[in-house]
Amino acid sequence: MRRPLFFAAILASGMLLARGDTRADDGGDGVRRAQVVATLGPTRVITVGELEDRIAALPPFQRATFGGDAGAVRRAFLDQVIVPETLEALGGEAEKLGERQPTSYALERVRSQSVVRAIRARLGPESAIPMEDVEKYYDDNRARYDTPERLQIWRILCKTKDEAQTVLDAAKKDPTPKQFGELAREHSVDKATNLRAGNLGFIAPDGTSNEPGLRVEVSIVHAAQGVHDGQFAPAPVPEGESYSVVWRKGTLAATKRPVDQVAAQIRDTLWKSRVKDESDKLTASLRAAKVHDLDESLLATLGPTPSGDAGSAPRGSAAAPTASKK
Repeated sequence: MRRPLFFAAILASGMLLARGDTRADDGGDGVRRAQVVATLGPTRVITVGELEDRIAALPPFQRATFGGDAGAVRRAFLDQVIVPETLEALGGEAEKLGERQPTSYALERVRSQSVVRAIRARLGPESAIPMEDVEKYYDDNRARYDTPERLQIWRILCKTKDEAQTVLDAAKKDPTPKQFGELAREHSVDKATNLRAGNLGFIAPDGTSNEPGLRVEVSIVHAAQGVHDGQFAPAPVPEGESYSVVWRKGTLAATKRPVDQVAAQIRDTLWKSRVKDESDKLTASLRAAKVHDLDESLLATLGPTPSGDAGSAPRGSAAAPTASKK
């Protein structure tokens, strides 16, 4: 069993290398590159161009391990890599490994990853994204790079002003997170924050928080701006029909990053977005053209796996291939 899987791994590796992104420049000499260096089996041939491309893809330090001069590298790489790899791939084809599971899954994944690599090669490197595109993204997303001063605010929302004053007096006597947290659990009517000591997160001047979906009254921010880090607002702060005890816990200074400082980060974001867009477009077009007779109702008939683990394969079937990072 181990030998066929070894052949399958070699076959998949050969597909990756033979269809790699790095190609040697043939200089227009297509006839020379088409010449056959060796023939293996009935039809498999190794051409000058294929050998050149494979050697060109090697980093210099690895190329040097095959010999001290160009001729020695060519001969050693052919004898030690190309020929054994091709023979083993032919052995895999003879045993029809490509038609078996999980080898067939692995081959499909190799082809899929090759398509993504082709999309990346067509788009070019991140550094090829023009500065005009970087500046436009910077202008459209200025809030990511220019942030105002933000205050970390803890607040206890009380029903009445008298209750808020009582809570404030108790907090001032023991200004510790533990005491404030106990007071919040006991008195705060804000159920979204009373179990976390009334922590509202870091609040911008307009009342927006770094906590998703959370926004506070601007009056709370103004009260916190009137004191220093670690201090309480001197009196309960009106908040709707209730009153708040406000504790300024800390400060994040304002930041302003110029476009030149974040250009590399923006290029990385744009490049990844474009790769995803191209991949999604290709997937959508292929889905429209090739997916048919889809009966999703049958998904409900799939039984649980013996172990109850949705990630393992049912008894008698081949395990699904593990996703890998590209």
